[in-house]
Amino acid sequence: MSNFSRLASVFLLISTFGFAQISQEVQDNIRQRVDSGKHAGIVVGFLKDGQETYFSYGKTALKEGSLVDGKSVFEIGSISKVFTTILLADQVLKGEMALDDPISKYLPEGIQVPERDGKVITLKDLATHTSGLPRMPDNFRPVDPNNPFLGYEAEQIYEFLSSYELTRDIGASYEYSNFGMGLLGHLLELHSGKSYEDLIIAKFSEPYNMPDTGISFSPEMKERLAKGHAYGSEVSNWDITGLAGAGAIRSTASDMLKFLAANAGDGDSSLKKAMELTHKVAFKNEETNFEIGLGWHYANEGSIVWHNGGTGGYRSFAGFQKDNGTAVVVFTNTNESADDIGLHLLNPENKLVSAAPVEEKPIVEVDASILETYVGTYELAPTFSIEITKEENQLYAQATAQPKFPIYPSAEDTFFLRVVEANVVFNKDDDGTVSSLTLNQNGQSPQGKKVK
Repeated sequence: MSNFSRLASVFLLISTFGFAQISQEVQDNIRQRVDSGKHAGIVVGFLKDGQETYFSYGKTALKEGSLVDGKSVFEIGSISKVFTTILLADQVLKGEMALDDPISKYLPEGIQVPERDGKVITLKDLATHTSGLPRMPDNFRPVDPNNPFLGYEAEQIYEFLSSYELTRDIGASYEYSNFGMGLLGHLLELHSGKSYEDLIIAKFSEPYNMPDTGISFSPEMKERLAKGHAYGSEVSNWDITGLAGAGAIRSTASDMLKFLAANAGDGDSSLKKAMELTHKVAFKNEETNFEIGLGWHYANEGSIVWHNGGTGGYRSFAGFQKDNGTAVVVFTNTNESADDIGLHLLNPENKLVSAAPVEEKPIVEVDASILETYVGTYELAPTFSIEITKEENQLYAQATAQPKFPIYPSAEDTFFLRVVEANVVFNKDDDGTVSSLTLNQNGQSPQGKKVK
């Protein structure tokens, strides 16, 4: 496309969608993120005063991709969780289920469910991440690291439930659990006799005119798919079936604005009361000043209701303001967060992350014999490891379900990545043996033991 054609396309977008609502600061920030290589493409959908506005920049694929737009299809990841909790709320309001029902009520006979101190896990516990169940089950062993949820089905769910011993009290504290919300989606399937995808289509896609929202790709959705990317390389889509309620949905910015409009608006709709129930505070921890609805999180002292998501090559954000119906969806086909864009559009006091290029770090020389001691596999979680390999005098790091990337020494034991702002530090025992690795990224520093 010529520069003139591209400018003409932008002019048409301005004329048609009035994207002056999306500030020049935000537009420039998005362009910088894409132009610097941080993101392949970004799509923003903005709803304010009843007017839909879109701004898109970048491509559906780094190689031979087309321009992204409001109809481009993305994996929305964990935003699926609020679809799941709305389905639950609908059943609660109809008297078909109750929030304090034990989950054992909806499981097949003979399935063991963990208990603790005389308390049982309820549907509400799953919907508020307070069940005591872990983020991921310890029997999650991907057959295909590039599509890690494939093959994890009801049999594995029941196996884990029957063997797991809770390490914290039920209903006492928040611990984000993909397994717990995936289990809730499975219970809704068992209760209704329908698949999770059929429930999504019947309750959301059809009544809200969201034709591109589902799990399976239609031929039309496949044609408009924004390919996922991780650290500059194209990666596989994730097929989440057994734990679909945790993150299986695909959608477009256009469809998601309809979903958010139904959540944020005053109008009547088939699920309006169920949506409103999910927005209310369902769990509160006074000590940590933490509150959560049924699935939904809060920001800016509760004035913003939001959820985000991420799969192998995608990040997503959806949120709205309670008091005025303003809503935002942000999709990127890259494993790099863009939550700050959504939060800033909902409240400009929330700062945008700088999109300036990262300053190049100096590389130091490390002896090949020392590099060799770092080679191995480091387990940061039961389902997440980083494998360090060496080719000639270059070390490479490959995380679970991600491509392999070179890492560069800034000190003898500290190595950085060029594709993302992160570094790894190799830790040694008193005798000098390399025993673990620390990953420093996004303000967090998980440590992984060297297992081989």
